[in-house]
Amino acid sequence: MIQSSLKSAILLIGAPGAGKGTQGETVGHLPGFFHVSSGDIFRALDKDSALSKKIASYSSAGNLVPDETTMEIVSKQLNAWAENGKYDPSKEILILDGIPRTVNQANLIQEFVDIQNVIHLSCPDQESLVARMKKRALDKGRSDDADESVIRNRFSVYEAETKPILEHFGEEITTTINAQQHPIQVLHAITHALTSKGLYKDL
Repeated sequence: MIQSSLKSAILLIGAPGAGKGTQGETVGHLPGFFHVSSGDIFRALDKDSALSKKIASYSSAGNLVPDETTMEIVSKQLNAWAENGKYDPSKEILILDGIPRTVNQANLIQEFVDIQNVIHLSCPDQESLVARMKKRALDKGRSDDADESVIRNRFSVYEAETKPILEHFGEEITTTINAQQHPIQVLHAITHALTSKGLYKDL
């Protein structure tokens, strides 16, 4: 079994369409980092497992999965990836994308993950994000990004539930980056933040 010691992590946070997935995947391909998104976690679940059935019971009733259950899933999946060799906690820093989503989840995840830095992809121009997500809907067939009313509701949820995570972790470990730059400029700013603070592990 994998030891329960804290796993080192960097948290990517930003409004929908800010580029968390793109940047998280890119950094995750660099030696010493392992990208994890909420989608990765849920897709990796065994559909016949007790945990998967527990989640289905919530969704079938139209209820949200409780934060405690969500974090239980994250913890178990990280340990599973460590056990099968996909992820090496002793050499790789997690790049968390879409996890945690609430302050309560942030408190819970700190029981097994050490958030060393928060990368805030800031984009005050909401209209540019709406346009970016509509384009993504066309380019990648993302039906969840096609309806503008759904997009704007996701912004409201982000502002109310996810953005307060920034205050929770505080300015001391938070790096704010302008997400409206070209993606390669955003990537440069992220890698500069990680290297300047020594947030990487030698292989």
